[in-house]
Amino acid sequence: MDWLYEHKLPIGDYAKWVVDWLTNNGALFFDTLSIAIEKQIDNVLWLLQAPPPVVFVAIVSLLAFIVRRSIRFTIFVALSLLLIINLGYWQETTQTLALILSATFVCMLIGVPTGIFCAHHPRFYAWVQPLLDLMQTIPTFVYLIPTLILFGLGVVPGLISTVVFALPASIRLTQLGIASTPKQLLEAGEAFGATYWQRLWKIELPYARPNIMAGLTQTIMLSLSMVVISALVGADGLGVPTLRALNTVNIAKGFEVGISIVLIAIILDRFFRRPQRKSGQ
Repeated sequence: MDWLYEHKLPIGDYAKWVVDWLTNNGALFFDTLSIAIEKQIDNVLWLLQAPPPVVFVAIVSLLAFIVRRSIRFTIFVALSLLLIINLGYWQETTQTLALILSATFVCMLIGVPTGIFCAHHPRFYAWVQPLLDLMQTIPTFVYLIPTLILFGLGVVPGLISTVVFALPASIRLTQLGIASTPKQLLEAGEAFGATYWQRLWKIELPYARPNIMAGLTQTIMLSLSMVVISALVGADGLGVPTLRALNTVNIAKGFEVGISIVLIAIILDRFFRRPQRKSGQ
Protein backbone atom coordinates (compact mmCIF):
# COMPACT_ATOMS: atom_id res chain seq x y z
CA MET A 1 0.00 0.00 0.00
CA ASP A 2 3.03 2.30 0.07
CA TRP A 3 2.53 3.17 -3.59
CA LEU A 4 -0.82 4.73 -2.68
CA TYR A 5 0.92 7.26 -0.42
CA GLU A 6 4.00 7.80 -2.56
CA HIS A 7 2.14 8.82 -5.71
CA LYS A 8 0.01 11.69 -4.45
CA LEU A 9 -2.26 13.35 -7.00
CA PRO A 10 -1.33 17.04 -7.42
CA ILE A 11 -4.88 18.32 -6.90
CA GLY A 12 -3.77 21.10 -4.55
CA ASP A 13 -1.02 22.16 -6.96
CA TYR A 14 -3.53 22.42 -9.80
CA ALA A 15 -5.88 24.51 -7.64
CA LYS A 16 -3.00 26.82 -6.70
CA TRP A 17 -2.03 27.14 -10.36
CA VAL A 18 -5.60 28.14 -11.29
CA VAL A 19 -5.76 30.78 -8.54
CA ASP A 20 -2.32 32.12 -9.48
CA TRP A 21 -3.31 32.31 -13.15
CA LEU A 22 -6.51 34.17 -12.28
CA THR A 23 -4.57 36.56 -10.05
CA ASN A 24 -1.99 37.33 -12.72
CA ASN A 25 -4.34 37.56 -15.71
CA GLY A 26 -7.66 38.72 -14.29
CA ALA A 27 -6.62 41.54 -11.97
CA LEU A 28 -8.56 44.15 -13.93
CA PHE A 29 -11.71 42.03 -14.00
CA PHE A 30 -11.62 41.21 -10.29
CA ASP A 31 -10.84 44.81 -9.33
CA THR A 32 -13.78 46.05 -11.42
CA LEU A 33 -16.09 43.41 -9.95
CA SER A 34 -14.94 44.28 -6.45
CA ILE A 35 -15.66 47.97 -6.98
CA ALA A 36 -19.12 47.18 -8.39
CA ILE A 37 -20.00 44.92 -5.45
CA GLU A 38 -18.77 47.44 -2.89
CA LYS A 39 -20.80 50.15 -4.63
CA GLN A 40 -23.95 48.04 -4.45
CA ILE A 41 -23.47 47.25 -0.76
CA ASP A 42 -22.68 50.90 0.03
CA ASN A 43 -25.91 51.97 -1.68
CA VAL A 44 -27.96 49.48 0.33
CA LEU A 45 -26.18 50.53 3.52
CA TRP A 46 -26.91 54.18 2.80
CA LEU A 47 -30.61 53.41 2.42
CA LEU A 48 -30.59 51.61 5.78
CA GLN A 49 -28.60 54.26 7.65
CA ALA A 50 -29.96 57.43 6.03
CA PRO A 51 -33.09 57.77 8.23
CA PRO A 52 -32.70 58.10 12.01
CA PRO A 53 -32.92 54.71 13.74
CA VAL A 54 -36.30 55.43 15.33
CA VAL A 55 -37.73 56.51 11.96
CA PHE A 56 -36.36 53.35 10.36
CA VAL A 57 -38.00 51.26 13.08
CA ALA A 58 -41.32 53.00 12.39
CA ILE A 59 -41.01 52.37 8.64
CA VAL A 60 -40.14 48.68 9.08
CA SER A 61 -42.96 48.21 11.60
CA LEU A 62 -45.43 49.75 9.17
CA LEU A 63 -44.17 47.45 6.40
CA ALA A 64 -44.50 44.50 8.76
CA PHE A 65 -48.15 45.31 9.38
CA ILE A 66 -48.83 45.80 5.65
CA VAL A 67 -47.17 42.51 4.72
CA ARG A 68 -48.40 40.28 7.56
CA ARG A 69 -51.55 42.09 8.79
CA SER A 70 -50.64 41.13 12.35
CA ILE A 71 -50.53 43.53 15.29
CA ARG A 72 -48.51 41.02 17.33
CA PHE A 73 -45.82 40.70 14.67
CA THR A 74 -45.71 44.47 14.19
CA ILE A 75 -45.18 45.02 17.92
CA PHE A 76 -42.54 42.30 17.98
CA VAL A 77 -40.63 43.94 15.11
CA ALA A 78 -40.73 47.37 16.76
CA LEU A 79 -39.65 46.11 20.19
CA SER A 80 -36.89 43.92 18.70
CA LEU A 81 -35.35 46.74 16.69
CA LEU A 82 -35.63 49.14 19.62
CA LEU A 83 -33.86 46.57 21.81
CA ILE A 84 -31.02 46.32 19.27
CA ILE A 85 -30.71 50.12 19.30
CA ASN A 86 -30.68 50.08 23.10
CA LEU A 87 -27.91 47.47 23.19
CA GLY A 88 -25.77 49.65 20.92
CA TYR A 89 -25.53 47.37 17.87
CA TRP A 90 -27.63 49.34 15.41
CA GLN A 91 -24.79 50.25 13.06
CA GLU A 92 -23.50 46.66 12.99
CA THR A 93 -27.05 45.43 12.40
CA THR A 94 -27.53 47.67 9.35
CA GLN A 95 -24.16 46.52 8.00
CA THR A 96 -25.23 42.91 8.41
CA LEU A 97 -28.59 43.62 6.77
CA ALA A 98 -26.86 45.28 3.82
CA LEU A 99 -24.71 42.20 3.29
CA ILE A 100 -27.66 39.81 3.68
CA LEU A 101 -29.94 41.75 1.33
CA SER A 102 -27.20 42.09 -1.30
CA ALA A 103 -26.29 38.40 -1.11
CA THR A 104 -29.95 37.36 -1.23
CA PHE A 105 -30.58 39.57 -4.26
CA VAL A 106 -27.63 38.02 -6.12
CA CYS A 107 -28.68 34.48 -5.13
CA MET A 108 -32.27 34.94 -6.32
CA LEU A 109 -31.14 36.73 -9.48
CA ILE A 110 -28.99 33.73 -10.39
CA GLY A 111 -30.88 30.95 -8.65
CA VAL A 112 -34.41 31.41 -10.00
CA PRO A 113 -33.49 31.43 -13.73
CA THR A 114 -31.03 28.58 -13.16
CA GLY A 115 -33.68 26.58 -11.30
CA ILE A 116 -36.16 27.14 -14.14
CA PHE A 117 -33.59 25.98 -16.69
CA CYS A 118 -32.77 22.92 -14.58
CA ALA A 119 -36.46 22.00 -14.31
CA HIS A 120 -36.85 22.15 -18.09
CA HIS A 121 -33.57 20.26 -18.73
CA PRO A 122 -33.35 17.28 -16.33
CA ARG A 123 -30.06 16.07 -17.82
CA PHE A 124 -28.44 19.42 -17.10
CA TYR A 125 -29.77 19.31 -13.55
CA ALA A 126 -28.28 15.84 -13.11
CA TRP A 127 -24.88 17.36 -13.93
CA VAL A 128 -25.46 20.39 -11.70
CA GLN A 129 -26.57 18.46 -8.60
CA PRO A 130 -23.05 17.31 -7.58
CA LEU A 131 -21.84 20.91 -7.87
CA LEU A 132 -24.68 22.13 -5.66
CA ASP A 133 -23.87 19.41 -3.12
CA LEU A 134 -20.23 20.52 -3.16
CA MET A 135 -21.17 24.18 -2.65
CA GLN A 136 -23.23 23.33 0.43
CA THR A 137 -20.97 20.71 2.02
CA ILE A 138 -17.43 21.96 1.40
CA PRO A 139 -16.01 23.82 4.42
CA THR A 140 -16.40 27.56 4.02
CA PHE A 141 -12.73 28.27 4.67
CA VAL A 142 -11.74 26.24 1.59
CA TYR A 143 -13.27 28.67 -0.90
CA LEU A 144 -12.70 31.60 1.44
CA ILE A 145 -8.96 31.39 0.72
CA PRO A 146 -9.14 31.95 -3.08
CA THR A 147 -11.77 34.69 -2.76
CA LEU A 148 -9.56 36.42 -0.20
CA ILE A 149 -6.58 36.21 -2.57
CA LEU A 150 -8.56 37.44 -5.58
CA PHE A 151 -10.49 40.27 -3.89
CA GLY A 152 -8.49 41.12 -0.76
CA LEU A 153 -9.83 41.94 2.69
CA GLY A 154 -13.25 43.55 2.93
CA VAL A 155 -16.89 42.91 2.36
CA VAL A 156 -16.48 41.51 -1.18
CA PRO A 157 -15.00 38.09 -0.29
CA GLY A 158 -17.61 37.85 2.47
CA LEU A 159 -20.41 38.49 -0.01
CA ILE A 160 -19.05 36.03 -2.57
CA SER A 161 -18.57 33.33 0.06
CA THR A 162 -22.12 33.94 1.27
CA VAL A 163 -23.49 33.66 -2.27
CA VAL A 164 -21.61 30.41 -2.89
CA PHE A 165 -22.98 28.95 0.33
CA ALA A 166 -26.60 30.14 -0.05
CA LEU A 167 -27.12 29.87 -3.83
CA PRO A 168 -27.99 26.14 -3.98
CA ALA A 169 -31.13 26.67 -1.87
CA SER A 170 -32.76 28.99 -4.40
CA ILE A 171 -31.77 26.75 -7.33
CA ARG A 172 -33.03 23.54 -5.76
CA LEU A 173 -36.37 24.88 -4.54
CA THR A 174 -37.10 26.74 -7.77
CA GLN A 175 -36.34 23.57 -9.72
CA LEU A 176 -38.56 21.56 -7.41
CA GLY A 177 -41.46 23.99 -7.76
CA ILE A 178 -41.29 24.21 -11.56
CA ALA A 179 -40.75 20.45 -12.02
CA SER A 180 -43.71 19.60 -9.77
CA THR A 181 -46.21 21.57 -11.85
CA PRO A 182 -49.02 19.12 -12.70
CA LYS A 183 -48.92 17.89 -16.28
CA GLN A 184 -52.66 18.46 -16.55
CA LEU A 185 -52.16 22.21 -16.15
CA LEU A 186 -49.40 22.26 -18.75
CA GLU A 187 -51.47 20.19 -21.17
CA ALA A 188 -54.42 22.51 -20.66
CA GLY A 189 -52.18 25.49 -21.43
CA GLU A 190 -50.92 23.82 -24.60
CA ALA A 191 -54.49 22.97 -25.63
CA PHE A 192 -55.39 26.67 -25.41
CA GLY A 193 -52.36 27.57 -27.53
CA ALA A 194 -50.14 28.99 -24.81
CA THR A 195 -46.56 29.65 -25.83
CA TYR A 196 -43.51 28.58 -23.79
CA TRP A 197 -43.27 31.94 -22.03
CA GLN A 198 -47.02 32.08 -21.38
CA ARG A 199 -46.91 28.64 -19.74
CA LEU A 200 -43.93 29.74 -17.68
CA TRP A 201 -45.38 33.05 -16.45
CA LYS A 202 -49.05 32.06 -16.09
CA ILE A 203 -48.84 28.40 -15.03
CA GLU A 204 -45.44 27.25 -13.79
CA LEU A 205 -44.25 30.29 -11.84
CA PRO A 206 -47.57 30.85 -10.00
CA TYR A 207 -47.66 27.16 -9.07
CA ALA A 208 -44.01 27.22 -7.96
CA ARG A 209 -44.35 30.46 -5.97
CA PRO A 210 -44.51 28.74 -2.53
CA ASN A 211 -41.29 26.84 -3.30
CA ILE A 212 -39.59 29.97 -4.60
CA MET A 213 -40.57 31.88 -1.46
CA ALA A 214 -39.26 29.00 0.65
CA GLY A 215 -36.01 29.27 -1.30
CA LEU A 216 -35.95 32.99 -0.52
CA THR A 217 -36.33 32.47 3.22
CA GLN A 218 -33.72 29.70 3.24
CA THR A 219 -31.32 31.92 1.32
CA ILE A 220 -31.80 34.70 3.88
CA MET A 221 -31.21 32.35 6.80
CA LEU A 222 -28.12 30.81 5.19
CA SER A 223 -26.78 34.28 4.43
CA LEU A 224 -27.32 35.33 8.03
CA SER A 225 -25.43 32.28 9.25
CA MET A 226 -22.36 33.57 7.40
CA VAL A 227 -22.00 36.84 9.32
CA VAL A 228 -19.20 35.53 11.53
CA ILE A 229 -17.37 34.00 8.55
CA SER A 230 -17.63 37.32 6.71
CA ALA A 231 -16.11 39.12 9.69
CA LEU A 232 -13.04 36.88 9.43
CA VAL A 233 -12.22 38.39 6.03
CA GLY A 234 -12.78 42.01 7.00
CA ALA A 235 -16.53 42.50 6.48
CA ASP A 236 -18.31 44.76 8.96
CA GLY A 237 -21.44 43.75 10.82
CA LEU A 238 -22.54 41.73 13.81
CA GLY A 239 -19.79 39.21 13.16
CA VAL A 240 -17.14 41.69 14.34
CA PRO A 241 -18.40 42.06 17.95
CA THR A 242 -19.09 38.31 17.95
CA LEU A 243 -15.45 37.57 17.20
CA ARG A 244 -14.30 40.13 19.76
CA ALA A 245 -16.50 38.56 22.42
CA LEU A 246 -15.12 35.14 21.51
CA ASN A 247 -11.49 36.27 21.61
CA THR A 248 -11.89 38.04 24.95
CA VAL A 249 -14.32 35.48 26.45
CA ASN A 250 -16.76 38.34 27.05
CA ILE A 251 -19.96 36.54 27.99
CA ALA A 252 -22.06 39.72 28.26
CA LYS A 253 -21.13 41.02 24.82
CA GLY A 254 -21.49 37.58 23.25
CA PHE A 255 -25.00 37.18 24.69
CA GLU A 256 -26.06 40.66 23.53
CA VAL A 257 -24.77 40.11 19.99
CA GLY A 258 -26.35 36.66 19.91
CA ILE A 259 -29.72 38.11 20.91
CA SER A 260 -29.40 40.72 18.13
CA ILE A 261 -28.63 38.07 15.51
CA VAL A 262 -31.53 35.88 16.66
CA LEU A 263 -33.98 38.80 16.54
CA ILE A 264 -32.89 39.75 13.03
CA ALA A 265 -33.24 36.12 11.94
CA ILE A 266 -36.78 35.86 13.33
CA ILE A 267 -37.84 39.17 11.77
CA LEU A 268 -36.49 38.29 8.32
CA ASP A 269 -37.94 34.78 8.45
CA ARG A 270 -41.43 35.96 9.45
CA PHE A 271 -41.28 38.88 7.04
CA PHE A 272 -40.79 36.76 3.93
CA ARG A 273 -42.36 33.46 4.98
CA ARG A 274 -45.52 32.59 3.10
CA PRO A 275 -48.49 32.70 5.49
CA GLN A 276 -50.05 29.31 6.18
CA ARG A 277 -53.61 28.80 5.15
CA LYS A 278 -56.11 27.69 7.74
CA SER A 279 -57.61 24.24 7.32
CA GLY A 280 -60.69 24.23 5.20
CA GLN A 281 -59.60 27.21 3.07
